[in-house]
Amino acid sequence: MKRVDVTYVLLFDDQEEKVLMVKNKGENHSYYTLPGGAVEPDETLEEAAIREVKEETGLDVEIDGVFSVSETFFEERGHHAIFFTFRGRIIGGDVNISMPEEIEEITWMDPQQAEEYIHITDSKGLIKSKSSVPYLLRKRVIHNA
Repeated sequence: MKRVDVTYVLLFDDQEEKVLMVKNKGENHSYYTLPGGAVEPDETLEEAAIREVKEETGLDVEIDGVFSVSETFFEERGHHAIFFTFRGRIIGGDVNISMPEEIEEITWMDPQQAEEYIHITDSKGLIKSKSSVPYLLRKRVIHNA
């Protein structure tokens, strides 16, 4: 199986009452997720998370740590997907759909409703917790022969 790394960003509105969600266009049906997507070659997890939010929502964000790590197997695709969900903070930009071929809606959703879609925790209500762990990028180490 091919490993695929995916980043998502959990973003709250200014009152920390609603979660930003995107509605993705699927092959057979549309579905809600946090903004995010696949990590590209030579891209860090943080870079991918920031890029994906900008591409999907038009917003500039900074990362506040890792909220959760989960994984699944997509047998039909032959993928082993690792999902890195970060907490983030909006620092600029304007909400807009710049990729209408992929995203059909951007919406603010109640956390309880968002939990039904995003599958990032087994515990209901955890999405509103402030828990996270630091994200650390260690410098690349190049070993010379």
